[in-house]
Amino acid sequence: MSMPQQPRYARLRLLPFVLCSALPASAMAQSATTAETQSADSNELNPLVITATRNRSSEGKTPQKVTIITREQIEQQLAITQDPSQVLSNLIPSYSPSRQKLNNTGETFRGRSVLFMIDGVPQSNPLRDGGRDSYAIDLSMVERIEVIHGASAEHGLGATGGIINYVTKRPDGAGVQQHAGISLTSDDDFQSDGFGHKLDYRLSGQQGDWDYVLAASREERGVFYDGNDEIVGMAYHGEIQNSESYDLMAKLGYWIDDNQNLEFSLNHFDLDINDDYVPVSGDRDAGVPTTARKGTPDNDPGYNEATTARLSYSHADWFGNNVDAQLYTQRFRAQFGATGLGSFPYQDDAGNTRYDHTRNESDKLGAKFTLSRDGLLNDRLTLTTGLDLLQDETQQVLVNTDRNYVPESQFRNVAAFLQGDYDLTKSLSLHAGVRQEHAELNVDDYSTVDRSTSVENDLVSVNGGTPEFDETLFNAGIVYQATDWAQLYANYSEGFGMPDVGRVLRGVSTPGQDVDDLIDLSPIVTDNREIGARFDWDRYGLELSYYESNSDLGQRIQPDDQGNYRVQREKTEIQGVEVTGEARLNDAHKLRLTYTHAEGESDTDGDGSVDTKLTGRDLAPDTLKLAWSAAWNDKLSTHLQYSHYFDRSFDDPEIEFDGYGLLDASLAYRLPVGRASLGIENLTDEDYFTYYSQSFPQSPTLEDDLYFKGRGRTLTLSYQLDF
Repeated sequence: MSMPQQPRYARLRLLPFVLCSALPASAMAQSATTAETQSADSNELNPLVITATRNRSSEGKTPQKVTIITREQIEQQLAITQDPSQVLSNLIPSYSPSRQKLNNTGETFRGRSVLFMIDGVPQSNPLRDGGRDSYAIDLSMVERIEVIHGASAEHGLGATGGIINYVTKRPDGAGVQQHAGISLTSDDDFQSDGFGHKLDYRLSGQQGDWDYVLAASREERGVFYDGNDEIVGMAYHGEIQNSESYDLMAKLGYWIDDNQNLEFSLNHFDLDINDDYVPVSGDRDAGVPTTARKGTPDNDPGYNEATTARLSYSHADWFGNNVDAQLYTQRFRAQFGATGLGSFPYQDDAGNTRYDHTRNESDKLGAKFTLSRDGLLNDRLTLTTGLDLLQDETQQVLVNTDRNYVPESQFRNVAAFLQGDYDLTKSLSLHAGVRQEHAELNVDDYSTVDRSTSVENDLVSVNGGTPEFDETLFNAGIVYQATDWAQLYANYSEGFGMPDVGRVLRGVSTPGQDVDDLIDLSPIVTDNREIGARFDWDRYGLELSYYESNSDLGQRIQPDDQGNYRVQREKTEIQGVEVTGEARLNDAHKLRLTYTHAEGESDTDGDGSVDTKLTGRDLAPDTLKLAWSAAWNDKLSTHLQYSHYFDRSFDDPEIEFDGYGLLDASLAYRLPVGRASLGIENLTDEDYFTYYSQSFPQSPTLEDDLYFKGRGRTLTLSYQLDF
């Protein structure tokens, strides 16, 4: 099925409040493949349909910055690192440096929260943000990653900083196609406990009106070594080193006729941390990092489990309209390790003091309905409307003592939207939309847990409630094609999010509180203003954007003296600049440059004016990234990338960031059968403390346990075969 024909006026459209493309997933994928092939043949970038937008926007034609990470880019990164957060950090401007941990708290996007999705299904858990939502799928299952920069409400809750949508693999073509891959990873001293490996397999095909994809992957990770050849410290809140994971995915599609498609997909991801190592505290004041040693943790180790199921229906010509409908469920479980720092002590059957640990449990059920019609008003106007439904049930439990650390919270959300895209002239288009959000949070009566004794005493009793929230959100944008090679755009959009509800509820310490009256449960509405320019000079491209992201009642997480992290509701203002440039020197050599700068402040004294710099928990450092990809012949290709994170100071005298630079390289060679690659992460074996460790404000009870160095030189050898 071919791409929808473009109207005679340039379709330069905003990222609106609307769901999937009118084309079914498989048809969109085939069209995208065709566009990529044409681009490769002609050295011209034909725009791809961005499925994360709900009005079928095209890449390079939106009044909001969008980044499309192709499968080729994903494979270049996987040749170097299997860490998905590291891949995102390497490729997405304004995404924070990777923590290199399972917990991604502090990995923000433009200084705010990002909504992770898999084929449009939300993976983030904003009601109790445990920082695990970027580990819900293996990247071997992903065809491309669509990134919307800045606040957006088009998929509802959680995207105050932007959207990252993983578009999963589709059938490779008619008949039966198979793929198999293996990779081996080691530190540069080839320590036995540092070895890791990964296996992945995929079967896909098309037969008549049916198409299908079956895929599986399994990865085992060893421990990480820093640039000083010491084991990187283990984080009690979640590790990827010394762990095992697997991913199972199945997709089945059926074409009812040339216009109608039905598709079912299921993905299950599981990551389990092994119990072979225990953390060894460092000394921040003395510059001694947290490390690890052989040993058995006191409690069961942590894990991540995420299961996503989706049933979608699309009709490309229902009485002249494009119709999309999607039903989905998502089940998420994230278990954290015991801190051993005095939290949740209890007595076991033998009278020994043990320390309990927690598990986040979240279950989502949702639906998205979209109807779009173009060709209105003499082929100048497109209207899109729809309805979104979401129910999210979340709690945080104490694993061993069977108590609720965070009470069960049920969030229900209904949202209707309307989006219009109007072409004033061949070179000027306007875009505007409105979305009405109605949300309800239901919490029964509960008691907060006294962390010093998780069994015998409660802290305070809290009256339950059912607070309701109604928000009307707007977006408006303009795109002007000034010349054949220059395009200007401006955009205003609003994002809708909730604070970390679980952290607010579990942190109540004053008696007589009522859930209905807790101001800290009020939604976070973020205003995003952006202006930008895109330039396309055949082999050279440049995009410049400036943005402001403001919220009157934002969220800042602040540690207290007891090791608890509290939610502070404060006015926050963030400003930033993003520069992206590409140069195709010839058919074989391509250069890429990105530079990002951001600064932000919050109103800590409540006088209505921002006054205190945001820390590394919110903002990424100023970053310069350079990349060079080269195809030396039809068999040999190389990729070299460098990331420099600049120094940053904060108002808090206890934290300061000393910048560092990291160099990665990979080499790929096409063999008579299959292809092999060798990747080297941190080629120069830089010895450094991570951005998180240096710039994240810690409580006095935790700072010596969360002072981590980054991973040293690491080698990955891979082999891939398609047959």
